[in-house]
Amino acid sequence: MISVLTLLGTLPALADSQAMDLGTVSATGGGGDTSTPSVTGKGTATYEAPGSMSINATEPVFNINQHYIEENAAPGASYSDIISILPSVTSVDPNGPGGMENQALTLRGFQDGQYNVTFDGIPWGDSNDFTHHTTSYFMEQDLAGVKVDLGPGDASNIGYSTFGGTIALSSKLPQNQTGTSIFGSFGSWNTRLLGAQFDTGNLQNYGDTKAFISYKDFSTDGYLTNSAQQRKNLFMKFEKVVGDDTLLTFVAMGNKIQQNVPYGATLQQMAQYGRNYGLSSNPNSQAFYGYNFDNITSDFEYIGIKTRFGDVDVDNKLYTYAYYHNGYNGLQPGFGTYPGTGNGAGLPATGTVVGGTAYPNDIPGQAMTMNYRSVGDLLRMSEILGQGQLDYGTWIDYQNNNRSQYETDWTLNGAYNSGNQIYATTGNLAYTDRLMMDTLTTIQPYVQYEWRPTEKWTITPGLKYSYFERSFNSPVMQGTGQPYNGAQSWVKPLPALTTNYKVSSNWSFYGEYAAGFMAPNMNNFFKSNAQTGTLQPQSTQNFQIGTVFTTRTLNLSADLYRINFTDKISPVACGINTCFTNIGGVRYDGGEMQGTWMFARGFSLYGNLGINNYSTSDGSILPYTPRTTAALGGIYDQGNWYGSLITKEVGARNSGAMAATNIPFGSYTMTDFNMSYKIDTGWSWARQAKLGFQINNLFNRNDIYASTSGFTDQNGNPLLFALPERSYVVNFSVMF
Repeated sequence: MISVLTLLGTLPALADSQAMDLGTVSATGGGGDTSTPSVTGKGTATYEAPGSMSINATEPVFNINQHYIEENAAPGASYSDIISILPSVTSVDPNGPGGMENQALTLRGFQDGQYNVTFDGIPWGDSNDFTHHTTSYFMEQDLAGVKVDLGPGDASNIGYSTFGGTIALSSKLPQNQTGTSIFGSFGSWNTRLLGAQFDTGNLQNYGDTKAFISYKDFSTDGYLTNSAQQRKNLFMKFEKVVGDDTLLTFVAMGNKIQQNVPYGATLQQMAQYGRNYGLSSNPNSQAFYGYNFDNITSDFEYIGIKTRFGDVDVDNKLYTYAYYHNGYNGLQPGFGTYPGTGNGAGLPATGTVVGGTAYPNDIPGQAMTMNYRSVGDLLRMSEILGQGQLDYGTWIDYQNNNRSQYETDWTLNGAYNSGNQIYATTGNLAYTDRLMMDTLTTIQPYVQYEWRPTEKWTITPGLKYSYFERSFNSPVMQGTGQPYNGAQSWVKPLPALTTNYKVSSNWSFYGEYAAGFMAPNMNNFFKSNAQTGTLQPQSTQNFQIGTVFTTRTLNLSADLYRINFTDKISPVACGINTCFTNIGGVRYDGGEMQGTWMFARGFSLYGNLGINNYSTSDGSILPYTPRTTAALGGIYDQGNWYGSLITKEVGARNSGAMAATNIPFGSYTMTDFNMSYKIDTGWSWARQAKLGFQINNLFNRNDIYASTSGFTDQNGNPLLFALPERSYVVNFSVMF
């Protein structure tokens, strides 16, 4: 195995920079597209498609390109907003696009934590439960595209939780021409975005070097009351060609968020204050916005080297990323949310206890931290061998996570939003809900061989070996409140077999078998018997078949799947907390189809359909698994004009696994309209300008569509979210 240090010490000599393909190695099997430009370039159905598939696919991998993102994504949009158009995907941000972390992003019913997210092939996420903070990392202005892999991928697809699928984000490339772009947006709920990007262009005097840096400042009051967010994001990418077959890449990102965080509202609160009720303006309430806020700082960096040693192509990324979260909330934000007089209005009679002294009329709260950093290395190698290509590599990741939560007294403090709250004797473990230090070590080597028995047929058997180890050094373990020091590890070989057969140059069939595996997440340790025994990991067996047909004017695909799931862990409500239970086996069956038809010059029609059925061994209900999803719309792209009108429908869903906590939600439909016009100024100092207009939720649907991870008020009433009402955005950009 070749390490990154070896690569740095043995870079080839300078020569022609075009001797090898310097594109990004695919992190999801079948995701690449080597179709001819006449099928995929500008002015084709594939280029205009909100989601397209390649005839080289070996499982359903839907591609959303940069063109679609630039024309349709709202300011501040996260990847969860971008991919919501795809079949079998459900996603709505309850505070408006990008206004808060997504609450119910699912792929075929798999929830966050059960699927993988990567950036330029590097997996990232929280080690505690493998979930992702959609607003804390990458913004749409820096993305070249997003691929959604509805399946575990081939053996080369690595990550914390690949068996539910992979959302693969890729960064934009620096431009060859020097230039500066200034862009901005203004819209409903006082939503504003201002940003700029500077491209160095190709610096010949520095040996084929180019880079760009972008800065975005986003803020919104949000659809939900008193639920504002301010976000600042800096992104930089640097590329340098060294020799005839080596590319060095450096990427760095920093993100800072300040936000007030709502937990949803009861039906009674919605009836009294409106469906946009989020947080209270009453300081006597535990739901007062001044007691419920986050300060979050995150970063992501990697150094990449792509080179060739003899016949071996090498792609190595040494990376680190971090997430630092200081959060504050009322003890039970669903309590005391009605305006009243006097301290403690609507609070439990016990109030707050600090240092043995009771304060029955005080506002109880909590202060938490979650700080982690991951470091890792991703090595991919490939070489032509016999009638095919041998791919092999290793992913190694280590994450150190420190988590705490203390009881607070907001009334004694006498101030809020200052970051200097007085806590309930933080050195006294009696007022400590958790004080945990944990690590997660992940190692995933893989090997696969893409065998080509004929020019039209590829068969790719592969094997990935997955190793996870969790360790704890926790003075106060969440759930038990007791100390816990220990470690558990899990290992499993994961075979995969994929195939693709091309009937012709624009029509193919594919099939896949793959095993999936996910180590138990941290919440399984929040009970003493789990700490003394061996937890059973979740696993799947996946079977998929499909077909893709693509021409200049048409991109069509369809697939069928079956997933056998064992030891399925599902969230259930238990008071104001979320508990987890093993519901045993689950069988998923379904399929997707999508198509884009360019029926006239500049005019395209897009549609998709997802069908997702399941059955559980104990008869329980899977959260947020719609039986159907569908989309239909039209796109116009001709000359300087672009327009789209697309509707997405999500079928009926349920919120919980158990009948006692289950909430049924009906289907809902969202329609978005986008229009833009490019202005060729003819000026030397401003080459081009662009104006755009967006209407989100055109028909103003305001359905209640989700609950908040099992949170309830003091009477056991669930906290709910409704679809954000119709909103408007004006966009502009100028290129210098």
